[in-house]
Amino acid sequence: MSINVVAVDDHDVALVGIRSVLEGSEVCNLVGGFSDVDTLAEFLDGPGAPKVDLALLDLRLGDDSDPYVNVTRLRELGLKVLVFSAMESPFYMRRALLADVNGMVQKSVDVSELIGAIRTAAAGNTYATSDWASLIDSDPLAEAIDLTERQQEILVLYASGMTADSVARATGLKDPTVQDHLNRIRRKYVDAGRRANTKVELYRRAQQDGYVRGPLDH
Repeated sequence: MSINVVAVDDHDVALVGIRSVLEGSEVCNLVGGFSDVDTLAEFLDGPGAPKVDLALLDLRLGDDSDPYVNVTRLRELGLKVLVFSAMESPFYMRRALLADVNGMVQKSVDVSELIGAIRTAAAGNTYATSDWASLIDSDPLAEAIDLTERQQEILVLYASGMTADSVARATGLKDPTVQDHLNRIRRKYVDAGRRANTKVELYRRAQQDGYVRGPLDH
């Protein structure tokens, strides 16, 4: 049975390439290519919209949308989601990994690899081959510090330019509590051999680990 696929990518060349690859497959059928999730959602809500099994999603779209939001919306539309991207941004990768994706595939993979990943994801499974493991191992997030949700929230606010007092007001916490969290965050980085004593160093660590946008994420 053919797998109906849609591609969400704002590069026309990429969409042409995806169409060429899938048209040569006996497994997949490309229903359409869309520059953003909004356009796809309108298409699926339209009269006579075909059944779609899976979406190939690029992480970086021209509308600067959040991959977490995009994946969540696609799942709400009833689609399996396979990220198909260059994977150059820790921030975007982290956002996608936090959502319910069925796998992530680099655009450099060969045709058979992509088709195999689509088949796995469309069946409701997670694409997790040795190449998937290699991608995770080689990703900048592999050495990311494990922070609690509260610590992540405080790090994002503080590293984005807010003072500790401002963070306390934004989170409803007391100033000493925020300082304690910041000290714990710094200690985790230092224990991992990654200096984070100053605010600038902490900002750089937050960028490296995908908690805040870096130079390549704008």
